[in-house]
Amino acid sequence: MKENKLLNYIENVLENMPADWLRLTTHRLDIYNESLAKTQFLKQFEALYKDDNSKTSALCELPTAFDYIRLGHPLSSVLEWGIAHLNGLEPDNVISFSSKTIPVLAVLRKNLLENKNTQINYTGELPDFFDFETIRRVYGYKFELKQVKSPEDISDFNGSTIFIAQHHKIGTFALNKKIDFLINLYPSLGSLLLVEGEQNEDYISEIQHVRRRETIAMTPADSFSALQQFIGKSTSTKKNSNKEINKKNVIGSIQKITATKSNVQLGSCGLSIQYAIMMGLIDDALEKHPGKDIKIIVPPNCYGGTNDQARRVAACVKNVEILDLPVDGDNDMVKSTDRVLDRVAKEGAVPYIIAEIPTNPRVEVPNLEDLKAVLSKTRKTALEEIAIAPVFILDQTFCPNVQFLSKDGILSSIKNISYVSGSKFPSGGKCTAGYCVANQKAEALMPSIKKHLQLCDNEATDLQVAILAEQLPSMNQRIQDAYKNTREFVSFIEEKLPTAKINFVSEDLARQGFTPSVFSLDLPTKGNTNEEREKYKRALNQKLINMMISEIPNESKYCVSYGQLKGCYWTIPATSTQGTTKEDDKDYIARISVSPNLDLEHHKKVFSDFVKQL
Repeated sequence: MKENKLLNYIENVLENMPADWLRLTTHRLDIYNESLAKTQFLKQFEALYKDDNSKTSALCELPTAFDYIRLGHPLSSVLEWGIAHLNGLEPDNVISFSSKTIPVLAVLRKNLLENKNTQINYTGELPDFFDFETIRRVYGYKFELKQVKSPEDISDFNGSTIFIAQHHKIGTFALNKKIDFLINLYPSLGSLLLVEGEQNEDYISEIQHVRRRETIAMTPADSFSALQQFIGKSTSTKKNSNKEINKKNVIGSIQKITATKSNVQLGSCGLSIQYAIMMGLIDDALEKHPGKDIKIIVPPNCYGGTNDQARRVAACVKNVEILDLPVDGDNDMVKSTDRVLDRVAKEGAVPYIIAEIPTNPRVEVPNLEDLKAVLSKTRKTALEEIAIAPVFILDQTFCPNVQFLSKDGILSSIKNISYVSGSKFPSGGKCTAGYCVANQKAEALMPSIKKHLQLCDNEATDLQVAILAEQLPSMNQRIQDAYKNTREFVSFIEEKLPTAKINFVSEDLARQGFTPSVFSLDLPTKGNTNEEREKYKRALNQKLINMMISEIPNESKYCVSYGQLKGCYWTIPATSTQGTTKEDDKDYIARISVSPNLDLEHHKKVFSDFVKQL
C-alpha cells in the first residue's frame, strides 16, 4: 500500500513537474539558501507528498536543490528520496552519480585518509574503464578486489566492504549486513550508491563532496529516465543516431574557436575535465619523471572548485604539493609565476600551473608577453641541471573565444592546456559539459588526460554533446553581444556612482579580444575602522543584489553563473565560488555577469534607485 502510494505520487510529479527541472542546470535561483540546499528542498517536497499534492504550482515553489547539478538537482533528489523510502533508508544515504567509477573512488578516498582497509566485491564483468591498476598506482588508493557470485559470498572483513552490482532495473536493492556501500551500475544512466549502517554516516557528506568536486550527480534527463523505470514505465532504449555527428560537430566547433587541431576531450562538467587534466598530468609525471616531486601551482583566491579540487588531490597523492600563486589585487601574476617557478626549479620538481585569465573575481589580464617570457625561461636546479619546463593549465571560462593555443598564439612556445566550463558560454547554461584542448607543444599529454576522463567515467553524456552541438556555433557572437551590454552597464555605473571601484577589462584589452561579460563591483563604504567599513560594504552589496532580484525577478538571479542566454547573475564570490578558499584570500565584493539578452534599461533604473538611497 505504502509502495503504491509512493510510486503513484512520483508518477504524478513527473507528469506535473516544472519544465525547468529537466532543461536547466539550476532551478528557482531566487529561492536559494546554499547551507540548506537539498534538506530544504526535500523537507518541503516531503510535506507535499504527505498532502498528496503534486500540482505544478506547488512544485514550482520548491527551492533550489543543490547547485549546477554537480551536487544535485530536483530530479536527482526525488530519485534518491524515492529509493530511500522504498528501502527504509534516509534520503541522504542514497547518492546518485552520472559516473560509475567515482562512487567507488569516493569511498576509497576517505579510507585512504583514515588509513582504513577497503574490500571491493563485484559480480559479473565490470566495464573496461574500471582500471584498478591505475587507481592503485596513480590515485594511491589501497584495496582488496574480489569477484563473487552473489552478496551472500562476501567474506567478513576488517574495514569497509563495497559491493558493485550491475542492474538494468531501478528499485529495491540487495541490502546485506556485510555490505557498507552498495553501488548499482546502470548502463547509459550512471550509478546509485547506498550507504548502509550508522557507522558509515560520516561518509555521506564526504561522498557528496566528491560528487561536487570531481564529477556530477546523475543528469536531469537521466534521472528522469531512472524515475520512469522506478515507477515501472518503459523508457526509450533507441540509440541516438546523431551521437557521432553531434560529437564530430562539437569537436569541429571547438577546434575552430580555439584555432587548434588538438584532440578535444569532452567532460560531464568543467571540474570533471580539470580532474582528468590533474590526474592525467600526475600519471605522465610518474612515468617520465619517476621519483620527482610534483608541484601544483594555484592562485589561492581562484574559483573554489579549482582551488579545493587541487588541494584534495594533493592530500591523497604522495609527492604532490600545492604552492600558492598570488595573482589579484596588489599581486602581479607574472612576478608571482617567476618567483614560484624559480623555487620549483631549485627543488628539481615538476611544475603544473593552473590559472584563470582573466582572473576571478578581479577580471585582470596579465601582460601576456611578460608571462610568456617567464613561462619560457630556462631555469636550473640546485645541482645546475636544466629544470623541468612547466605545463600551463589555463581556465579560460571567462574568455573562451581568445585563441591562446593557436599555432601563432601568445603561448604557443609553452606546453599549454586550456579548459572551459560548459555550463557557461559553450551551452548558454543549458548543460554542464566542459572541454579541454592542447596546443602543439602539449598535444602529447592529451592521451593521458583522455585515459583518466574515461577511468572516472566522466565523459559528457550524449544529450550534453547534443546541446553543445546546438549552442557552440553561436558562442562567439553571444560573447560579443554580452560584452556590449556589460560595457554599457559598467559605463552607466561609473557615471552614476563614480566612487565605486569597478574591476573590468580596459577598452584596449577588449580590442585585443578579451571581451568578458563579467565585472566586479567594490561599492563605496564608510566607517571609522576597517571592520566597520568592511561590514558596511558587505551589507551594501547584499542590499544592491536584493533590490535587483526583487525588482527584476525574471532576469536578475542570485547565482555564480556566467554566459547564460538571457538575464543577469549576481553573487558575492567569498560566499559562493570561493567557499573553500582561505578566509584571508576571499573577496567580499559583488560579481555581476551580464547576458546578451536582458532589459538593460530596467537594470539601470534599479541601480539609479539604489544610488539615490545611499
